[in-house]
Amino acid sequence: MAQAAAARLITKIVDAQAARGSASVVLTGGRNGNGLLAALSAAPARDAVDWSRLDLWWGDERFLPEGDPERNYTQAREALLDAVPLDPARVHPMPASDGPHAVGADGDGADAAAAAYAAELAAAAGPEDHGPVPTFDVLMLGVGPDTHVASLFPELPAVRETERTVVGVHGAPKPPPTRISLTLPAIRAAREVWLLAAGEDKAKAAAIALSGAGEIQAPAAGAYGRSRTLWLLDAAAASQLPRDLYPPASP
Repeated sequence: MAQAAAARLITKIVDAQAARGSASVVLTGGRNGNGLLAALSAAPARDAVDWSRLDLWWGDERFLPEGDPERNYTQAREALLDAVPLDPARVHPMPASDGPHAVGADGDGADAAAAAYAAELAAAAGPEDHGPVPTFDVLMLGVGPDTHVASLFPELPAVRETERTVVGVHGAPKPPPTRISLTLPAIRAAREVWLLAAGEDKAKAAAIALSGAGEIQAPAAGAYGRSRTLWLLDAAAASQLPRDLYPPASP
């Protein structure tokens, strides 16, 4: 799945750069997101991308110190970013907990960091984007076993957000409990949203999200793009999908 998704992403970036001069991608962390980045790093076709004309953003981040091995940005650098000639000005990691928005006595560091990232997104958005975030070419999301995407967990306040584009997440059921995340309105600004799921532990989540569940109970169900929403599953993750979602058998 990672290799197929990486090949698809290379094609999408090259096409966007040919059409508009640059491309914009939102990365995801976790097992599937990092697997895709590692596959992209190893792909012979990676040199078809003009890395200097690629903007990179993140869908969520663990609110930890800069360089912490659990930060999505740290893992992305190890998997791919340090190996390709990116323009540093076009790489937009979410703030770290030991930066300007360090946690204060009131514990609002993640909220301030989220507001700063929202401002950075707004500054990058042009009139053609018709909103407070750029129109990302591809926004990738890993799907958790509980159907969470980014750091939007079932029933928690962040998945209910309808106005802000980035929020601080507190009390996440998956460690660390404090995070920063794009909201569903920001996710839906992307031209294409790709949901990645590989492994038997993701099968139930994929089935729930694709069976008409509500986005509050199943955040993955609320993640969709302006022009396309693509689920990229391996056989194990697809094993519990309703039969009517399968393509017709070839004659």
